[in-house]
Amino acid sequence: MRSTKKNLTMPVRGAALLAAVAVGAAGCSSQKKFEVSDLCGRKVDSALVAPFLPEGETLEVNGNLSAPEQPRCKVSVDGELYLYVRGNIDEPDFDPLKATERSMRRLGNPAPADGIGDGATIADHGAMAVRACTYKGEKSQYILDIDGVDRPKDTAERRGALEKLLRAHLPVLMEAEGCRP
Repeated sequence: MRSTKKNLTMPVRGAALLAAVAVGAAGCSSQKKFEVSDLCGRKVDSALVAPFLPEGETLEVNGNLSAPEQPRCKVSVDGELYLYVRGNIDEPDFDPLKATERSMRRLGNPAPADGIGDGATIADHGAMAVRACTYKGEKSQYILDIDGVDRPKDTAERRGALEKLLRAHLPVLMEAEGCRP
């Protein structure tokens, strides 16, 4: 008799488990994949930003942090920061890569990246590039700094995605700010 009772409860347990999985999956269905095509007030290929963003319910791109010569924006999903982009026009004799060496180490394993501006460093959780330019008739340099990056989870993929974004977005921000190479 006991085995019959046990066999009758097995389908009930299986149905309950299936219902719990279905409810859990339904709860996840409100998650959205986001596309960001504007970064710091400038057009950007959404495929370059996508690797840094998880699926979620809400996306916030805060570009209100910008000032002339200093575009700034934060990209958050569900209230959590996933990408922080900063640009600066600075004096030509300042070496930001050397000056920020310690903070780049904090971002994990910084290494030079060839072919981006006049110098670039890619770390596990951020990147920086510098390019000489002329701004309002004066020699200057443009500095693009990206951090707050924890996605993709695979470090090599993350570093590759950072390099692609840095390489593509540096000339866009420079041109938008009027900092001509």
